[in-house]
Amino acid sequence: MSQLNRSNSEKLFETSSRYFPGGVNSPVRAFRSVGGTPIFIKKGDGCTLWDEDDNQYIDFCCSWGPLILGHNHPKVFSGIVSTLENGASFGAPTRKENELAALILDRITFIDKLRFVSSGTEAVMSAIRLARGFTGKSKIVKFDGCYHGHVDSLLVKAGSGLITFGTSSSAGVPEALAQETIVLPLNDIELLTQCLEQNKAEIACVIIEPVPANNGLILQDKVFLEALRALCTKNEILLIFDEVISGFRVAFGGASLLYGIHPDIVTYGKIIGGGLPVGAYGAKKEIMSFISPDGPVYQAGTLSGNPVAMAAGIAQLTECSAPGFYEGLADKTRTFVSTINNHASEKQYPFEIVSIGSIFWLSFDGKKRIIAASDINPDMHNFNLLHLALLEKGVYLGPSGYEVGFISSAHDEKTLTIAASAFCEALDAIFNNKK
Repeated sequence: MSQLNRSNSEKLFETSSRYFPGGVNSPVRAFRSVGGTPIFIKKGDGCTLWDEDDNQYIDFCCSWGPLILGHNHPKVFSGIVSTLENGASFGAPTRKENELAALILDRITFIDKLRFVSSGTEAVMSAIRLARGFTGKSKIVKFDGCYHGHVDSLLVKAGSGLITFGTSSSAGVPEALAQETIVLPLNDIELLTQCLEQNKAEIACVIIEPVPANNGLILQDKVFLEALRALCTKNEILLIFDEVISGFRVAFGGASLLYGIHPDIVTYGKIIGGGLPVGAYGAKKEIMSFISPDGPVYQAGTLSGNPVAMAAGIAQLTECSAPGFYEGLADKTRTFVSTINNHASEKQYPFEIVSIGSIFWLSFDGKKRIIAASDINPDMHNFNLLHLALLEKGVYLGPSGYEVGFISSAHDEKTLTIAASAFCEALDAIFNNKK
């Protein structure tokens, strides 16, 4: 039974339930996976959150990834405030768009141009439309276990066959639209080869999270990603990397840089807005020339390139571009993860933290390597117990066992040592109670 005081959060949730479906504006926030009342956040600073009941937490959600510098970073704050003094939105070009674009394009050389939008979902939706418009083909391929936002044609699950057109995984997605999407398992080169060769005349693009991080952390063999790149090139199919999470998180150039594999189109989000709503997609100029007003593929947005979001992104990516930034973040993540994993191994708990860069995921499948969505144990009971135990100890994770955690530059060694100790104690409490 929770000893955490959530009385103010409970009152706020009771009120919000009258205003919003499920009382929230994004489903996982409802805490239905882990039980209990959602925690309403009052403020954040550095790597710390405070809720409306003044409980304090070490934050490993980081707003689901964008806050790579932590909450309320002084340079991001200053950039936002100074820009806001001149107005919040104009629906017209500003120099901030040029500055952020230059910061990105000067360092990510496999794209020539990009287009700013307002979310990762919008970036993916626009990239799919661009791929269809550029190739003149309509079908797309996605992978089971990769999530690309709530885009109709991508809210699709695998059908009953090995190579199968998808079926809707959400009400409101027409089956006719789902039939334009082929769903394949991850890490299966033979099936991928067969699919692309048989359907190349109809497939506009293949989309993948090169670091699948929305359904656990399903790290792929580089060999699979290299084969995917080669097969798309051979069959004249565009390859889209959805780097909304991995972009600017595992490296400045994302998984594309980390693995040395260049997609035809890439989508970004989260980090490039410094905590404000933003997304982007980019490609070589030959492909981007198909976007309106240069070309026939229409895409627009009143708040695209919003100056306040651009300012936050400029401040944040400037910090991220500093020499050694990502190496330092990865080192502290490895130390944190190793401390907990060593404890779990010594105690022979069926638990391991999987990580890449500054992203980590809690796996209750022992040391079994997770390479496909079907490998994940759907029983989240142990995660739910751990989530509650960590809240009681002042550690905040996203409220779902399928979600990943993040470490920011604001997580210092002392804080990570405290958090690792809390993890170890919580694991002891869970598994020792079962003996």
